[in-house]
Amino acid sequence: MDELELPDLWQFHLYDYEADLTLGGVEHAFRPGSVSLVPPGTPVRYRYRGRSEHLYVHLRLGAAGEPREVVTVQHAAGVQVAALERQLRQALAAWPNTPGRAVAEVWAALWRVAEPDPPRERTAQAGHPAVFAAVALIETRLAEPLTIPEIAKEAGVSHNHLTRLLRAATGHTVIGYIHARRMAQARHLLRASTLPLPAVAATVGIPDLQAFNKACRRELGASPRAIRAHVTRE
Repeated sequence: MDELELPDLWQFHLYDYEADLTLGGVEHAFRPGSVSLVPPGTPVRYRYRGRSEHLYVHLRLGAAGEPREVVTVQHAAGVQVAALERQLRQALAAWPNTPGRAVAEVWAALWRVAEPDPPRERTAQAGHPAVFAAVALIETRLAEPLTIPEIAKEAGVSHNHLTRLLRAATGHTVIGYIHARRMAQARHLLRASTLPLPAVAATVGIPDLQAFNKACRRELGASPRAIRAHVTRE
């Protein structure tokens, strides 16, 4: 059993095992895929049942941005678990040399917890298994270059068939869906974090700042700086 309390830091954990967790006197049972986001100053007690390795980040969150209610302990779905694990591992790998990228990955993971099931994702997951597989790959690799052939191969269908399926499920082509998810992520990070613009751009797979600026103006109606300031137009 472990007990701890961090007076100044939030605790963000992704679990890969079963155990019991008591937060501020309230008991929770978690399992592989569970996520906890614990506010500073909250007494935490773990009761383990065996192996107990997990990914975690201890961090400070500023007061800027729009307030949002988030469940303290929640259970992520398969696509979300894979995406969260990938983002946290990328943050760990990036921290020694590119801390800005590491911070961006953590913010992206936090947004997944704050909005665990975006409307488009729900639609896609309810459809064909190939759509589920394609969405899973896209969600876990938003920051990386993606091609339709590799997504179709992962989904086990042809390029054209995947395009038809994804359009029916989400209203987007494959490229359109990738772009829509990247821009949604960009809007979240611009409004709710203080990450430098290059880090935001890199996290959503558009590392060229000029291209990122143009994409924001075209798709979100304002420059990245204006979006950050909550201004609809400059």
